Amino acid sequence: MKVVYWAGLALLLDLCLGDPRWLPHPVRGLGVLIAFSERGLRAVFPKHEKLAGILLAGAIGLGTYGFCSGLVIFSQKLAPFWRESVQVILIYFSLAPRDLGAHGLRVFRHLKEKKLEMAKSKVSMMVGRDVAPLDEKGVIRAAVESIAENTVDGVVAPLFFALLGGGPAAMAYRAVNTLDSMVGYREPPYTRLGWASARLDDLLNFLPARLTAGVMPLAGVLFGGSVLRGYRVLLRDGRKHESPNAGLPEAAMAGLLGVQLRGPHYYSGICDHAPFIGFAERGIKNQDILKAIGVMAVSTLFIFLLLASFRWLAFN
Repeated sequence: MKVVYWAGLALLLDLCLGDPRWLPHPVRGLGVLIAFSERGLRAVFPKHEKLAGILLAGAIGLGTYGFCSGLVIFSQKLAPFWRESVQVILIYFSLAPRDLGAHGLRVFRHLKEKKLEMAKSKVSMMVGRDVAPLDEKGVIRAAVESIAENTVDGVVAPLFFALLGGGPAAMAYRAVNTLDSMVGYREPPYTRLGWASARLDDLLNFLPARLTAGVMPLAGVLFGGSVLRGYRVLLRDGRKHESPNAGLPEAAMAGLLGVQLRGPHYYSGICDHAPFIGFAERGIKNQDILKAIGVMAVSTLFIFLLLASFRWLAFN
């Protein structure tokens, strides 16, 4: 049961500290390592990009798990206290609920102050699409989608793997997720090299995404959302996304709020004619960003308690 305490303390630590920019964060180090490894593997396997991508995904994922496991073993030799501390810190570094909420709040505040360009600047840190063409509703939609999707990537999935295998497992997941965000694209030059990273990230997020989408409508009722509508849209629209996972929490969020998400948007000047998700029962409003943050927070609490209970039942 120690792993439950580690995850709980890590979650509290993130809620108190977030991601201070003065604190060296291992995910930023992973980004540098991934970029360096990508260049090296492209040079070694110039005509076998898919093989290079498989080696990259395996090396980063397994390498991160092995390195973090080594830290835990080394800290145990110093004292049990240090082992506990390392486990908590590793899980803390894998989580990002406070930063996710803070990004959303910045967008909300700028829109409330009628500073659309500033809001676009902030939402560009949350999404990969072109933000220049977005109007106010487009910015709100992008922020709500990002909060819904990243509830899986930045909160639930790290907790899921932390409760399965402690800090090393949580950090290995974070490494794969970072790898996917850097190279897991369908467009050149990552079409072949990023294939393995994207598929591995899809696999690791399979259960966390469905758990998140299943809980969101229940959490949303505290913010005036409709549980039945949330599940209805989840079942109807959850597959209307190129990702096997991302559309599920977005559909649940759209349904419980009673708004439409997704729709056509631009990447590098090219229009992606994505379908809308959800019922257009009302126009999306700036207040929906706050509701999405609330749903993320309550879903996190529900899921942590649920996973902790399963962990306790499984080992007692």
